[in-house]
Amino acid sequence: MNPLDKIRQVIPDYLEPLLSSVRFGQFVSVGAVGAIIDTTVLTTTTLILNFPDLWGKAAGIEAAVIIMFVINERWTFSDKGSPKTIQSIKRLGKSHAVRSGGITIQLITYWILIQWTNISVIINQTDFWFLLASFFSIGLAMLVNYTFESIFTWKVHN
Repeated sequence: MNPLDKIRQVIPDYLEPLLSSVRFGQFVSVGAVGAIIDTTVLTTTTLILNFPDLWGKAAGIEAAVIIMFVINERWTFSDKGSPKTIQSIKRLGKSHAVRSGGITIQLITYWILIQWTNISVIINQTDFWFLLASFFSIGLAMLVNYTFESIFTWKVHN
């Protein structure tokens, strides 16, 4: 029995759609786009504009959330929800509310890794630890976001 079958035995039937490898793969692909956007904004605001790390991270997250919502709306969850503009706007608001848990986890994880660890990754006299901490926090938040977005925003169990 593979690990996915073991998971299927313990979760309720209505949550079975969460285990769709196709949908999860799409979500991860969209998340990769979001990670690139998040990282680009973080790097630009931190290294070029000299914003504090946490402000740059928050700006990167917001830019990524909006772009990822649009892609998820058109691709990952295109078979869910009404295509009407007003319904999409409502889902965007709901997506922000739902993602607030993942955003909180991401910001706290990032802050702890930046402020409470004494790790440096120096390349050409610049410390790039903030980027590695960002990638770790993105990965952790992605798991939370996939679960809650699937259940509350796009209601895959209906």
